[in-house]
Amino acid sequence: MIRSLIFNILYYPITAILCFAYLPFLILPRKWLLIMVELYVKIVYVLEKYVLGLDFEIRGAEYLPKDEAFIVAAKHFSSYETLKLHILFKDPAIVIKKELFSIPIWGWYAKKMRLIGIDRSNRDTALKSVTQGAQMAADMKRPIVIFPQGTRVSLDHTVKDKPYKAGIMRMQNASGLKIVPLAMNTGVFWPRNAFIKKGGKVIFEFMPAVECGLSTQEGLAIIQEAVERKTAALIAETSNGDS
Repeated sequence: MIRSLIFNILYYPITAILCFAYLPFLILPRKWLLIMVELYVKIVYVLEKYVLGLDFEIRGAEYLPKDEAFIVAAKHFSSYETLKLHILFKDPAIVIKKELFSIPIWGWYAKKMRLIGIDRSNRDTALKSVTQGAQMAADMKRPIVIFPQGTRVSLDHTVKDKPYKAGIMRMQNASGLKIVPLAMNTGVFWPRNAFIKKGGKVIFEFMPAVECGLSTQEGLAIIQEAVERKTAALIAETSNGDS
């Protein structure tokens, strides 16, 4: 409780201050804003490590394609993992809801960073935004990060509660990129919408890439099985006191 209180007292004001301090970078070349975003997430990491006692470990990095764009299909428990994306990857193109671009200030940064906004108002516009976003990121050789369940989940949510959506397979079909599944145990330490966080070690584990050429149903099933199975194993490992 005390660690979480101190962390929140530091984290939210620092985030607000830097949000306004970074405004001049919106008119500078994008590379400078990227440097400042990477600095911000590293500052937050220092707070997590030394105030919360929360660190992380990366496993399976050998499965990430080298010198080419790829898609990451990630579990999504909380803001913790989103704050690590610029540490795990270089200049990730994160898939978000298009309406988030309308958030004052934050949305300006999202546009400048060229995140991929998905318009979910209807199937045709969603497919178009997925296709355009995937092609843009592929041309820039940026990794694309997408949360196939479309939202943050809790530890007790099942795939029936929050099913995996076919948009990720449409993105692969549009770009021809490999999909690397990513599991994690974030929800044990930093649950969805939780004020209280726990110390420990978050594990990010990448798995072998899913190649192109599979049907939407087959590819989605492989991704779901890999992410859910490994996530359950990481949570069980944590519960057994190994992390």
